[in-house]
Amino acid sequence: AQDWVLDREASSVEFEARNSGAALTGHFEDFEADITLDPEDLPGASIDARVSTPSLDGISDSSIRSALRGGGGLGVEAHPDARFVSDEIVATETGYEARGTLTLKGQSHDASLPFTLDIADGRAVADVELEIDRTRYDVGSSWDTVAAPVIVRLHIEADAAE
Repeated sequence: AQDWVLDREASSVEFEARNSGAALTGHFEDFEADITLDPEDLPGASIDARVSTPSLDGISDSSIRSALRGGGGLGVEAHPDARFVSDEIVATETGYEARGTLTLKGQSHDASLPFTLDIADGRAVADVELEIDRTRYDVGSSWDTVAAPVIVRLHIEADAAE
């Protein structure tokens, strides 16, 4: 099994929602991941990824940013981490899929993260696009102008651990 060291400067965690029909985008500055992945040994693969919810940034409207950080939103004080832990990683027609548990705002649910993966010269590049129903995680349950689906986009670059 191959372990990977996340290159945080080259990686990103972004999200997009619709608020009254307009795109609402933001990102998280602080995240980390423990990744073990060899396409030739998928049964030995694992991902344990954490996002620091207080590191939410990129939203210029201070009232929306405050609502998203607050108890009705992500509840960043009570729930400072969102976490995905894989149970298995499988090959698909378009790449791979990490299947496991996503915990957000204290709510844990099964989740599947489809991703593409390119590995060359000891460098791995993966891209994920995942749709999450925010209401399932009790995020903004009373927000009637914000659509329930949130698109999360991850761009991950990592170097092979020695």
